[in-house]
Amino acid sequence: MAAQPGRGEKPFHIISPVLESLALSRAAGTKVYMKLENVQPTGSFKIRGIGHLCQEAAKKGCRRFVCSSGGNAGLAAAYAAKKLGLPITVVVPSTTPPATVCKLEELGAEVEVSGQVWDDANTRALELAQTEGWVSVHPFDHPLVWQGHASLVRELKDSLETKPDAILLAVGGGGLLSGVVAGLHQVGWQDVPIIAAETWGAHSFHAALAAGHLVTLPDITSVAKCLGAKTVAARALECAQECQVISQVVEDTEAVRAMELFLDDERMLVEPACGAVLAVLYAGWLQRLQREGRLRTPLNSVVVVVCGGSSVQAAQLQALKSQLGLE
Repeated sequence: MAAQPGRGEKPFHIISPVLESLALSRAAGTKVYMKLENVQPTGSFKIRGIGHLCQEAAKKGCRRFVCSSGGNAGLAAAYAAKKLGLPITVVVPSTTPPATVCKLEELGAEVEVSGQVWDDANTRALELAQTEGWVSVHPFDHPLVWQGHASLVRELKDSLETKPDAILLAVGGGGLLSGVVAGLHQVGWQDVPIIAAETWGAHSFHAALAAGHLVTLPDITSVAKCLGAKTVAARALECAQECQVISQVVEDTEAVRAMELFLDDERMLVEPACGAVLAVLYAGWLQRLQREGRLRTPLNSVVVVVCGGSSVQAAQLQALKSQLGLE
């Protein structure tokens, strides 16, 4: 079962494969299934929710989309706009790789650079969205985005013989987390714990959980720029009240090392944001959570959402290793 765009419309995402990973299973000490969102048409899970939002907005007479993004959300919105035959402006921060800007332009998007971080770009996008007929496509904080992302869990229910003992995912702004929680409610899996991974320096969800209210980080200092929302969606914090959400923060070095190990083990190159969740398995954090009694022992199986990332290149992995002294 895919997303539910309504009126029999075909969603823009694919039903992504679920594969067992022997290497990750060995590292984690339990059976690990990968939900391979990196093979989506735009290279990440974002096309699920953003595609759904764009389809709904088009039905209501949208004349132009505006999206703020460091990469993946913008690519998803540009892809959806192209499919719908509508123009789009994508506002990106100055940290966005030139290759990503090229991809956006190839998809027909008009690209505007504004500010240093995503939050700056979003302020500009919201200004543009005041134009009549223009619709703001938020990268993570919108109910239709969460509704689209929920399709991921429905697919897991169809693919797996038994429900997993945990779902591991990366948290940036909290859109994927919000969608997965919505999906868990839909399939009756509310008791499945979620391990939400971030890197230090992009840990706005972890900070909010610890404080009990939304926290705005002074800056994004992590190399995982796709996790770079200084404040998570309020809905992400609510999700932690509805389901068991365990926040795990990893070092940048662990995330980048996980990227390299995953490339060797599974022949797939992913972004540092995805490396953060893979590091929970590779760096032994899962076993530590079990030892602390925060996760059950033994675990029969877990699912890791390989969220992907469309702006990563081999040269970037090499540069990150040099930057972090991992040579």
